Amino acid sequence: MKKGSTLSFLKTSLPAALDLASQPVMWLVEAVFIGRLSAAALGGVGFALQIIMVTVTLLLTFVMGAIIVMNRHLGSNNRWEANHILGQTMMLGFLLSIPIGIIWYFGSPVLFQLIREGELLASLPDSASYISGMDSGIQYLQTVSLFCPVLITNFVAVGLIRGSGDTHMSMTINVTVNVTNALFTPILIYGFFGFPRLEVIGAALAMGIAHTLGFCITITYLRRKKGTLFLSFREMATPNWASVKRLFEMGLPTTVEQLVWSAGQLVVTGFVSMIGITELAIHQVLLRIQGVLSMFYLGFGMAAMTHMGKNLGANDQHGAEKHSRITHRIVFVFGVLILILMIVFAGPLLHIFIRKDDALIVDYAYRIIFIAFALVQVPKAMNTVISGNLRGAGDMKWMMYITILGVLCFEIMMNWVGAFIFRFGLLGIWVVQMLDETFKSNANYYRFRGGKWKLIQI
Repeated sequence: MKKGSTLSFLKTSLPAALDLASQPVMWLVEAVFIGRLSAAALGGVGFALQIIMVTVTLLLTFVMGAIIVMNRHLGSNNRWEANHILGQTMMLGFLLSIPIGIIWYFGSPVLFQLIREGELLASLPDSASYISGMDSGIQYLQTVSLFCPVLITNFVAVGLIRGSGDTHMSMTINVTVNVTNALFTPILIYGFFGFPRLEVIGAALAMGIAHTLGFCITITYLRRKKGTLFLSFREMATPNWASVKRLFEMGLPTTVEQLVWSAGQLVVTGFVSMIGITELAIHQVLLRIQGVLSMFYLGFGMAAMTHMGKNLGANDQHGAEKHSRITHRIVFVFGVLILILMIVFAGPLLHIFIRKDDALIVDYAYRIIFIAFALVQVPKAMNTVISGNLRGAGDMKWMMYITILGVLCFEIMMNWVGAFIFRFGLLGIWVVQMLDETFKSNANYYRFRGGKWKLIQI
């Protein structure tokens, strides 16, 4: 492994990792404050965030297709075509944000019927003071939907900046957004400094304010001609249906893949909510931690995809393979370190999110499921980076088929059997997650070793 290649990869991947991790870190901060309201509110808001992630995944049709095509153009020094793809993709993101916002607002009361808390309410001596998980989730999702056009358009734009390899800028934008969000969250939840106490609605407003600021920064940056990409308002306002079709064809397998995966995660959360509100709260804590770790892995995966695309655009298959081997080795070491840290610091991590009077929940989570949760990390880290290499080469359909198979066999069938027939509960859910990630990691690794990605034409 050459030192220069390793440094080049790390210069791209580390800012991307910090960039992508800043959002789930913000969700962790938000979870700390919402968890102080009630465990049920934490579960409800966590469910709302998963709904947001499922619907936002629709945008991957165009974002992922755009990144692959843009990197081929950038690799061959054709910046005009890369900027054309940028404008078309942002136009599509804005248009899609309108129906997505409507679905979030009007569909939330139906979706949150999955949460079962009637039995818990009946057992409480003072149910009037209970903060409902269902109501919390609905309020959060409906408030966020009001900012949907800004949030979605900025999500698309920053994704394209990151995918083009300008990870320092995408990091700057997202860190600014999430620091702003973290500052406003406690103020609006608890009513500090003369602001009204808005609780869950305050958390959603803090997100909307922060992403509006981020949108302004993003547009200002993209209008500068010194960056890797330049946004032409004419390109954004003038649809080119040939380009739209190309983006759709390239990105559709990834969208199907991610929608199936996200829907699978949503189904799993539904299973957990059917087990009980306490298990749902624990599950949401683990998902918040997993979200932070996954973004670090995805930072490495995005860097791998960018290098792969640019190398192939320059007809350098040897360089593409070399960078792929480097990424595999680096992320394996990273995954093992995460596994060790998760096991060593399990107790303190869980106590951050759960109130002292819910200490039994922490003990339950630590004894039964945290080891299984930690064991998920190594195959998940490896799979994210191997998948990045395959996506950069355009091997989208393979990724789609493997994900569909994994969701049907593991996330839905095995989780249902484990949770409701054998009654393994939350432990069974996370053991199945480990099996799923191990299966996908091995399948994608052997696909990459087979070399069929070298024959794909973009």
